[in-house]
Amino acid sequence: MKLVPFAWRNSLFIKIYLTLLASLAVVAIASAAFVWIGHDEDDRGWRGRRDQFIAAMLPPEASPAELNALLGRLGGALDADLAIYDRRGRLVAFAGHPFPDRIREWRGRMHDEDEDDDNDHGLTMRLADGRTVAARMERPLGPGGRNPLAYLVMIAGVIGLAAYPVVRHLTRRLETLRKGVDAWGEGALVTRVPASGSDEVAAVAQSFNRAADHIERMIMAHRALLANASHELRSPLARLRMAIDLYEQSPGAARKDEIVRNLGELDDLVEEILLASRLDHAERLDHVEPVDLLALASEEGARNGIEISGTPAIVNGDPRLLTRLIRNLMQNALRHGAPPVTAQVARAGGRISFSVRDHGDGIPDGEGRRVFEPFYRPSGRGETAGGWGLGLSLVRQIAGHHGGTVRHERPADGGARFVVEFPDRENTGS
Repeated sequence: MKLVPFAWRNSLFIKIYLTLLASLAVVAIASAAFVWIGHDEDDRGWRGRRDQFIAAMLPPEASPAELNALLGRLGGALDADLAIYDRRGRLVAFAGHPFPDRIREWRGRMHDEDEDDDNDHGLTMRLADGRTVAARMERPLGPGGRNPLAYLVMIAGVIGLAAYPVVRHLTRRLETLRKGVDAWGEGALVTRVPASGSDEVAAVAQSFNRAADHIERMIMAHRALLANASHELRSPLARLRMAIDLYEQSPGAARKDEIVRNLGELDDLVEEILLASRLDHAERLDHVEPVDLLALASEEGARNGIEISGTPAIVNGDPRLLTRLIRNLMQNALRHGAPPVTAQVARAGGRISFSVRDHGDGIPDGEGRRVFEPFYRPSGRGETAGGWGLGLSLVRQIAGHHGGTVRHERPADGGARFVVEFPDRENTGS
């Protein structure tokens, strides 16, 4: 329960909303100060012009009768009680109702005169010749006395109320995003967050969903790789254990060769697993240099007894990985296809292609893409016949790291053809 106040103090919603309200308060106070200063200057200027007007209307040489007549006309026009006092405070002339004795307490500005609860307003003004003019009226004479700060506070309050749902909607989306990230971090890899809208919050949500999809695929692929690798390792380990038991009972060259062969198979499988894992995490190649693809293919073809044809073609890449790609395609054709097996290097349309063709049974219909999956086993093929392991999966990874692609084709006269294409950087100028 003690965590709730702490959470509210650290709430992004509270911080944004309080910042908005504080900004509105600063703007309101600053605006009120400017308005008040301007209003005060206008009021002083109006009072100066008022006093000049009154002095011109009530000349000092006018007689009391004339002053009474002038005050009568002014009082009727202004709907006010008016009076003039001399330097000693004696009444000279008046129009309307008499004034109270506390007339001297009125100082220049309008004051509430609440005698008899009539809510009238009274003021006095001293003329240049020493006389004093008093006025009492229902409405104030001059600019209104409204307080601009009250209007600014009201406007700020309305804006604050209107901003509440906007800020709350924004922070609620951020809270939803945070909860999704927390759930995903706790192991719920299928968690995704709403990515509606086109603002920065939606962009972050979309980025998170893409990253979550990518990481989920990687984790699932690694789990499948681990499960399949464990399964594939059991067969050579079982054969190795049996060969060792037989060798201990009756040593012989054939059984020793079987042990060596099984160890070599285990070593190759572990090496392929490590290479596949390393390529999964590599963003770019560690070593790149111009490589003659035809020369590499000819060298591997000579080792495996495969005829090579084509034209020289330079590919920028890692020689060891490209050699592994060529070797895997050739060994795949020899292991799962049938002779004759041929390979070709060609250049056309800004692409460099390397293809390996065999004349075996080929890949079943609809499984041409799945053959590049780790430890793929064609339908109808028993466990004893074995699968494709990681060979073609590594071919796809290596090709991808070199900007290339790999595909399976079914020639019209049977068999299978695997084609790897790389960008021809000599022709494209890149």
